[in-house]
Amino acid sequence: MNLSGNTVLITGGASGIGFAFAERFIKAGSKVIVCGRRETKLQEAKEKHPELITHVADVSSEADRANLFDWVLTNYPEVNILVNNAGIQQRYNILEANAKDDWSYFNQEIIANMEAPMHLVMLFAPYFAKKETAAIINVTSGLGFTPMAIAPIYSATKAAMHSFTVSIRHQLSDTSVQVIEVAPPAVNTDLGGVGLHTFGTPVDEFADAIFERIKAGSLEMGYARSEKARKMSREEIDESVAGMYENMKDSIK
Repeated sequence: MNLSGNTVLITGGASGIGFAFAERFIKAGSKVIVCGRRETKLQEAKEKHPELITHVADVSSEADRANLFDWVLTNYPEVNILVNNAGIQQRYNILEANAKDDWSYFNQEIIANMEAPMHLVMLFAPYFAKKETAAIINVTSGLGFTPMAIAPIYSATKAAMHSFTVSIRHQLSDTSVQVIEVAPPAVNTDLGGVGLHTFGTPVDEFADAIFERIKAGSLEMGYARSEKARKMSREEIDESVAGMYENMKDSIK
């Protein structure tokens, strides 16, 4: 995939993996639009890279997603790459969760991680299919292959996005649209809360490795632990999930 000369929309692009991807697309010579919920975070990102185009949008809102699509096509009709990166992670004990009164809290993870990127793909794909070159990049997770039992909805939404990505790759195979899946391992970002992933892979190390793979034409990729997770047998998955749960179950008591 040619990383230069594109116009790229990145959801959740003001920090973490999304911002690291934005920096690399800019360095490669592409125009980058990042959207997010918080104006302050977008402004901080723009201060680091004044050439960034920012737009406030909450992708968990159906109306915001439709408005984002209209705004991008009106102002940047040359857009040809969508990076679905925005997402949230919640950890909980299902026996302690109050799903009767607090379902909206748990449901927001489904909306942000699964409904929103699926909707955005369905909005942009027909437009991209008319382009000479285009790409959809879905950021999933190694936990979509080997779930983390203390984050069951997160793991399930990422597994769903893996399946969705495989399906749309086939549906778009006769068009110009490349469909790429990036499945991160634990990366040192604020996903799930500040300090939860300080043990993870440095974000720049991860982004550099992934962009080399994208440039080389890979369509599905992980890094370190998540690359191994993509290729595990069922027996290895079961063993890995059990081991992770034993090590982490006390954190949700």
